[in-house]
Amino acid sequence: MSKGFQFKQFSIDNADCGMPVSTDGVLLGAWADAENRDNVLDIGTGTGLLSLMMAQRFPHAHITALDIDQQAAESARLNAEQSAWNKRIIVMHQDITQWQDAVKFDTIICNPPYFNSGEQATDSKRAMARHTDTLSHDSLLKVIKTHLFPNGHAHLILPSVEAEQLITKAIHYGLYCQRVTSVKPTSTKPVSRKLITFSPIEQEKCLQTTLVIQENGAYSDDFVALTKDFYLKM
Repeated sequence: MSKGFQFKQFSIDNADCGMPVSTDGVLLGAWADAENRDNVLDIGTGTGLLSLMMAQRFPHAHITALDIDQQAAESARLNAEQSAWNKRIIVMHQDITQWQDAVKFDTIICNPPYFNSGEQATDSKRAMARHTDTLSHDSLLKVIKTHLFPNGHAHLILPSVEAEQLITKAIHYGLYCQRVTSVKPTSTKPVSRKLITFSPIEQEKCLQTTLVIQENGAYSDDFVALTKDFYLKM
């Protein structure tokens, strides 16, 4: 049965998508910056969540959303069509590593597969969305470099270990860390995720911040401020 998720200004139908709405996706969509940037590429769009969040936040942005899985692309297309921003979102069933279009983008956003090893989900769609078999981190960095303007920015979210590995590896592709937000479930727990911005522009230091999701059994002020435009109960 199809499961839906209602946000303040749009809804998501999770039907036939390997990776349903998650806190990771909402964090990235609320955190990524595309101010004064017109063209956004959403790699591995899944349900289309990130595309819809970027369309809501940035009224001038035109978003191209790709997914290797045909049913996920259809789900994202339906969600986009039912939104107020359907004219600014194009969804394509496309393997980004095989995409021959030479177009470049001001902003790239991606909630990528992150498990490089370990047991895979029995659901093939979920396994594809979570494991790097179909989009290795080297391949991801290569396509980001190929499709990003020299002054563009790419925004990703990964578990902390994989994030640090990617930051180190990105340098070999001419991509440099601009900012990192370390995400902690609570102030006493270790960092679980890292939000990262890359750019071909080399800078001396990568801006480091921390976001705590919950404090004293409730959502933190910082988390509420970041996501209040999306979650119904914020």
